[in-house]
Amino acid sequence: MRVGVLTGGGDCPGLNAVIRAVVRKGEVVYGDAVVGFADGWKGAVEGRTVPLDVERCRGILPRGGTILGTSRTNPYRIPGGAQRVLDNVAAAGLDALVAIGGEDTLGVAHRLASEGLPVVGVPKTIDNDLSGTEVTFGFDTAVQIATDAIDRLHTTAESHDRVIVCEVMGRNAGWIATYAGIAGGAAEILVPEEPFDIDVVCESLKRRHQKGRYASIVVVAEGARPKEGTIAVRDRQVDQFGHERLGGIGNVLAEEIEKRTGFESRVTILGHIQRGGTPTAFDRVLATRFGVAAIDAVHDGAFDVMVALRAGSIVRIPLADAVETLKTVDPELVHGVAEVFFD
Repeated sequence: MRVGVLTGGGDCPGLNAVIRAVVRKGEVVYGDAVVGFADGWKGAVEGRTVPLDVERCRGILPRGGTILGTSRTNPYRIPGGAQRVLDNVAAAGLDALVAIGGEDTLGVAHRLASEGLPVVGVPKTIDNDLSGTEVTFGFDTAVQIATDAIDRLHTTAESHDRVIVCEVMGRNAGWIATYAGIAGGAAEILVPEEPFDIDVVCESLKRRHQKGRYASIVVVAEGARPKEGTIAVRDRQVDQFGHERLGGIGNVLAEEIEKRTGFESRVTILGHIQRGGTPTAFDRVLATRFGVAAIDAVHDGAFDVMVALRAGSIVRIPLADAVETLKTVDPELVHGVAEVFFD
């Protein structure tokens, strides 16, 4: 068989491990020829391909990013884009396509499947917000990076008696903020699932300082929002999938905390640091398992599905189920676990 591969959306530690696994098992076990589309759906629309084989994929397991490149292109926002993808897949002589991405990339894959594209999805998002799978690769790496940063921020916050706001990724779900906040001993964790009350946050910080704790770390997800009417936030631009370009809530939060409490406050925005660099061992193994399972699904003729982790096993679920709703943080994890350590 001839099998195509593409990586879409934001880059993520572990993408190369998936590509390597698809190529290795496809070529060595099944005798497949594997072709990559450059820059996600953008390359599929434009017909730009990259040859892939075992030699080309040597040494990429520990590398972050993606050797294929990626983009946030939505073929359905380009006139004739979806049909061009189908035509280019046919022109490349591909029997199937493995699409590695998050909600947007796999949402496009599902729509194209309904138009006849034989596609298998692999879940990728450091936000860990894809339904149907217990965890996505990249999340573990992002949490570890954020936790390491929080550990370092503690020492400088304590040296200067400061409040330090650490902004992490998380558009609609606060998994990174919650896990890194708990692991790093944060004084407050603010997530997109629940608008925060700046007065409550400030009162909590004041209580800590009254008890002699003069340094606090506040972890906030980039998609966290204040309760309506409490803090003014600026309007943001949107991408081709209609998502706001986030980042900056940490600056607003630090300014408000200092103004309302009098405590010297600083902000650290981790941003793309969370996406880059070497994936953790967990993410390398999970990504490898996903890649192997994806090429197996191709040869079983199981299309319009996504491979997923459930109870330690890799299973297949309908793509429709994976992209229907986002997986958000259970409030009990924040209120029942994290808040125990806030004061």
